[in-house]
Amino acid sequence: MRRKRRRLIAVLAGLACLGFATALVLYAFNDNLVFFKTPTDLVTDASLKDRRVRIGGLVEDKSIAREDGGKTLRFRITDGNNTVPVTYTGVIPDLFREGQGVVAEGSMDRGTFRAATLLAKHDEKYMPPEVAEALKKSGHWQEGGPPPGTSSAKQ
Repeated sequence: MRRKRRRLIAVLAGLACLGFATALVLYAFNDNLVFFKTPTDLVTDASLKDRRVRIGGLVEDKSIAREDGGKTLRFRITDGNNTVPVTYTGVIPDLFREGQGVVAEGSMDRGTFRAATLLAKHDEKYMPPEVAEALKKSGHWQEGGPPPGTSSAKQ
């Protein structure tokens, strides 16, 4: 084999290895990627049924129910257009209550969102930017509040 041909084979083998490594990194990144969605997105997009997502909105009034001595929490998240039932087992944030913004991370299971993580707002004016944008899109944003993603402590 000539030197030129050996060099070509080495370059092609190197490119193939680089392509394979890139594909592995992208595949691993895709598995760990978590998208933020609203209840409307979750109800209308069938491709999200088996995928881990973050869902945000407001805790619907009179929807909170505790089971297993308070360890399991059932409630509904709404964006004003659609509502999704949520089940969460774990430590409940102190500021979690009806009518307040919440973000839950988990996946859909037979029509119920099974949350692995539950995040509540941290003061009386803060709302996660994604939740605020979703509320603006649905027409439920209350004008006069702080800009999305800010809190009274930062002002």
